[in-house]
Amino acid sequence: MSAAQDWDVIIVGGGIVGAATLYKLQTRYPRFRILLLEKELALADHQTGHNSGVIHSGIYYKPGSYKARNCVDGRRELVAFAKQHGVKHDICGKLIVATDPEELPRLEKIHSTGLANGIEDMRKVTAEEIREIEPFCQGIAGVHVGCTGIIDFRGATEKMAELALALQPLSRVALGETFEGIASSDNGSQVRTSKGTYRTRYAIFCGGLQSDRLAKADGAEVKERIVGFRGDYYELTAQGKHKVKHLIYPVPDPRFPFLGVHFTRMTDGSIECGPNAVFTFKREGYGKTDFDLGDTVDALTYGGTWKLFFRNMGYGINEYRRAFSKRLFLKTLRRLIPSLTMEDIEPGRAGVRAMLLGTDGNMVDDFRIERKGHHIHVLNAPSPAATAALAIGGHIVDLAAKEWSLSEV
Repeated sequence: MSAAQDWDVIIVGGGIVGAATLYKLQTRYPRFRILLLEKELALADHQTGHNSGVIHSGIYYKPGSYKARNCVDGRRELVAFAKQHGVKHDICGKLIVATDPEELPRLEKIHSTGLANGIEDMRKVTAEEIREIEPFCQGIAGVHVGCTGIIDFRGATEKMAELALALQPLSRVALGETFEGIASSDNGSQVRTSKGTYRTRYAIFCGGLQSDRLAKADGAEVKERIVGFRGDYYELTAQGKHKVKHLIYPVPDPRFPFLGVHFTRMTDGSIECGPNAVFTFKREGYGKTDFDLGDTVDALTYGGTWKLFFRNMGYGINEYRRAFSKRLFLKTLRRLIPSLTMEDIEPGRAGVRAMLLGTDGNMVDDFRIERKGHHIHVLNAPSPAATAALAIGGHIVDLAAKEWSLSEV
């Protein structure tokens, strides 16, 4: 085997978490030769490149949780990174709006959580103040979060990889190369791909929608399973764009692991509204009728999936109806902006979110990273993982340094 096929670390997965890990690891260990493997022909081609583009504040997450700490720290680091390296972004702020008196206790709890998590530039707003910020939005109370914004996550991912490779010219990003297997030995591991075999001392897996399969391919015991949920978006047309200036969110329902349909001003000036959340029959499928037999069998032969379905039957049916009905989607949007019309919205893109689902039908809410010998697996990195990516990458490097004694290498 040639020297060019020997690596200090191989990272599998070229989303923003994989790229952030590459950047953090290369920064701390500039001598390391690191190979990042990505099966698509571009970085950030799945969850990272299909998400809402929002820089999350950390206001929703349980105080003290890994998700809360890393979102707040990661957001601040991401914004600083974007400013320093010219990544397109805008800290435009967002409104969380209550439209029904029953939502007020939940809105108050969100505000209290934000205080506990140390969210800066956050304040309660009245109905009148909501209209001052967003003239077409109607609500009875809200919370304004000034530190939230939007960013080009694809651009951020590409910049992280670019900076890492500038630190070590012998490192490489391999696109269009699919991971096929890994075998451990006394001197490290051998990684098989669609284009060859590589020898590495250490391996880090950041597989997103495929994370459970990658862990199982490595012989790790994973009782849970990744289940994909597609989110469909609409866009505001030229005649409707003036009705949204920043970011507008509803008060989320705590019974469901999603933030609800919201309005997002993107970095290119377009306004997206969505997403809904429906079970997808293809993990990496972005069309309403996309289907993959293996993905479908994996999901529907898993008991946790059916427990989730039965527990949320009404919600799931409503989400599917809305996925195929512009009228129903508009009805949901009009809760926040009553003046929207059918002519104000048009179908947009879609994304798929990977959720690690337990055997009891409950979604694993927090980030989850585990070690198996000289391998590290990011098993669960749901939203706000993109916002928190640099913090997650730093945590992975800290874990590697401790468990693999990298300081001695």
